[in-house]
Amino acid sequence: MDISLDLLFNAIISGVLLGGFYAAMSLGISISFGMLDIVNISHPVMIILGAYLTWWLNEKFGVDPILAAVIMAPFFLLLGIFIYRIYYDRFEREAGGGDSLRGLAFFFGLLFIIEMILILLFGVDYRNVNTSYTDVSLNLGFVNLPYRLLIPCVLSVGLLLLIREFFRRTYFGRAVSAVAQDPLALQLMGVNPVKIKGYAFGLSLMVAGFSGAMLMIIQSVQPAAGREYIGLVFAVCVLGGMGNLMGTLFAAMILGIAESMTSTFAGPSWAPAVSFGLLLLTLAFRPQGIFGK
Repeated sequence: MDISLDLLFNAIISGVLLGGFYAAMSLGISISFGMLDIVNISHPVMIILGAYLTWWLNEKFGVDPILAAVIMAPFFLLLGIFIYRIYYDRFEREAGGGDSLRGLAFFFGLLFIIEMILILLFGVDYRNVNTSYTDVSLNLGFVNLPYRLLIPCVLSVGLLLLIREFFRRTYFGRAVSAVAQDPLALQLMGVNPVKIKGYAFGLSLMVAGFSGAMLMIIQSVQPAAGREYIGLVFAVCVLGGMGNLMGTLFAAMILGIAESMTSTFAGPSWAPAVSFGLLLLTLAFRPQGIFGK
């Protein structure tokens, strides 16, 4: 098979841009699953909820998706704190530290309830947002950089690096890292681990809302679109190493490039198999993730 060098290079660039966005989608899972040990399987539908709220803000008030991500941030933060409080009261406290199976069922239920609410409110039609930059590209010689991928990638990577520095340099960040390892020791130091986990879980949903706004720039969405990303976000989290935010970024880039190359040279229908294939290989040969914890 003859492979054009231009086509190969553009496929790699598209994969890097897509990977940057995947990093933001998976960042919330890295926090909730990797750091807090909460298997929030409803995370992808929270991304779709963010996408629909972005569409609504744009339709009603003409708000740009980037501004919508900022406007929605407090809502998703509070929603996350509220959901964690229910999860803690009904599963973590009653089970004396956590009942992962019942907790998983809780988040499965949440996924289907939110999906059903979106269908009842907006129907099953695809929704999209048109902006002044959606159909514009930056051409650098034979390299084509579509703004609908470039802008979400730059903002997503920037957000990930910002949150990483926040975790590294603040007392709250160090408390989040410690809460999954030894909550009792944290309590003896005068820190309330329930509050720390609540705020951290709220932060993970805030990132989901941001990802939904970025998704609306990239493509149209419908209420069940979140199911397509369940495997992807967990694959990135495991590939990068549980709770390793830089690992999440590099794993998302690897997955983005692999999917883009597969779509370009083998067909888009093969692309979803890539994330599950890489996840299975990682679990088989390096269960701690490519970059470790």
